[in-house]
Amino acid sequence: MLWAWERPEDLRFLDPKSVGVAFLAGTVTIRDGVADFKRRLQPLLLPADVKRMAVFRIEVRGRTAPARSVAAMIASAVAPGVGAVQIDYDAALSERSFYAELARALRAQIPREIPLTMTALVSWCASDEWIRDLPVAEAVPMYFRMGPEPYLRTAALRSPLCQSSTGLSTDELIRVALHRRVFLFHPRPWTREAVRNAMAEVNRWR
Repeated sequence: MLWAWERPEDLRFLDPKSVGVAFLAGTVTIRDGVADFKRRLQPLLLPADVKRMAVFRIEVRGRTAPARSVAAMIASAVAPGVGAVQIDYDAALSERSFYAELARALRAQIPREIPLTMTALVSWCASDEWIRDLPVAEAVPMYFRMGPEPYLRTAALRSPLCQSSTGLSTDELIRVALHRRVFLFHPRPWTREAVRNAMAEVNRWR
């Protein structure tokens, strides 16, 4: 799965049999209790039959907002043809109850047949059980931008939610034990060469 962030992306060269796209569909910014939602603005060109996952980024500055209203903003932006929804939120310790409430509200508001997934700090998967009861199909541990905790690169992932996917970045590839599915982030627009090189490197680890 390629993460396609907020920039123009032409991915029509992808082979839908081996690669899917997790595209940023919108961003929720919460400032002191007031939520603002912005849909994706940049063009995204995809093969007609590629697997699509809609990703929603959440950023909080100050007080959180009512979780149900935030969930409604996200649910309203889930377009036809999307096979799954992913929420991306680096929740602080004080924001975890809000995140849990948001996940439950969103799960109730999107169609049952659409899986709800999330990105996760590696520490959430390795030594913190707070995500255990969230109503998500999977949590993707992100092995990049890990800050001052490099020891987590080799930590065992104890959470059952973190056993199906691995998140990596092309500019910070870390050799880790890979799960069935790999999510790849690229800090620049994807090109055919960037996809080929990243997939070749990752496949060497399997």
